[in-house]
This record gives sequence, C-alpha cells and structure tokens, in this order.
Amino acid sequence: MGLPKRGWLPGASLSPRFPPVSAPMTTHDDRLRPRFWERPLTSLTPAEWEALCDGCGKCCLNKLEDEETGEVAFTRVACRLLDPDTCRCGQYENRRSFVPECVFLTPNTIDKVAYWLPSTCAYKLRHEGRPLPGWHPLVSGDRESVHEAGQSVRGWTVPEYEVDENDWEDHIIEDP
Repeated sequence: MGLPKRGWLPGASLSPRFPPVSAPMTTHDDRLRPRFWERPLTSLTPAEWEALCDGCGKCCLNKLEDEETGEVAFTRVACRLLDPDTCRCGQYENRRSFVPECVFLTPNTIDKVAYWLPSTCAYKLRHEGRPLPGWHPLVSGDRESVHEAGQSVRGWTVPEYEVDENDWEDHIIEDP
C-alpha cells in the first residue's frame, strides 16, 4: 500500500467531551429519549451522544495515513488504553493524561474526523444520515450484540506497546 511511517493517526477514543454514561445502553434509561439515535446528532443530549457508541473499540485502533493521498489504513495495533476484553477505554475519565492526542468526538468535530472512523461507526453512520445496523446495542437491546456479530475488536488486537511504530505497516487490516 506504500503508506509512510509518518502521518499516522494515533489510536483515538471516540469518547465525546461529555461525562461517560455508566448505565446500560437501553431506551429505558430516563436520560435517553425513545429512538433518540434516529434524531440529528446536533439534537442529542450528552447522555444520548454517549450512548450512541456501540462499544466496538474500532476507533481505538491506530491508523496510518498516507501524507500524499490522505488514504487511511487501519491497523490491528490498539491504543495502549484499550481494554481488549470490554473494547472500552481503560482510563476513560483520564485518557487525555495518558494519550494527549486522543480525539474528543462531538457533534461539532465529527465533520473533521469522520473520514478516519470505521464504516460501521454509529457516529459516522448517523452523521451520513444512515440507520444503525441491527447488531447495534441500541437496536438489539443487548450490549453483547456488537461482539456476537463479530463487529468489535475483541480477540484480535495487539497493544501498541508490543509493536514498534516502524512495524505498524505489517499490521494493516481492511476497514474493520
């Protein structure tokens, strides 16, 4: 593929600027309006924005970007903060202390970063006006459905501290 070593996009959490929602992702949560995910992203409450994440962990994969073409390639090299079992950030509240370049995805920033989000990302899908897939936990009502459908990074990543940055090209994968 010929992607340069420089210009890589470090693993970035898609976690928004809002505080995390610790309650299960269900539409029975008092903070979540029924079928809120069908609304425009700019109309979501902080709790709804947070709940839109399917928990796949794909946003936490390190990416390589070709400086000449802008082409983005995903790698199976995960951010050092990604918990490989839960596919969630292990230091969510303090992640910027450990990974200063971690991206805060918000309705105001999605235009600038959507190009490197995986094609299955709920934020990207809704930004493009597309519906959530049936395996999304908000649609299925089951937090494990993203994993059961094989749509998460569970079981196939390698932590970035185990792979030299110069070897990331050896770990390029198709859009996960």
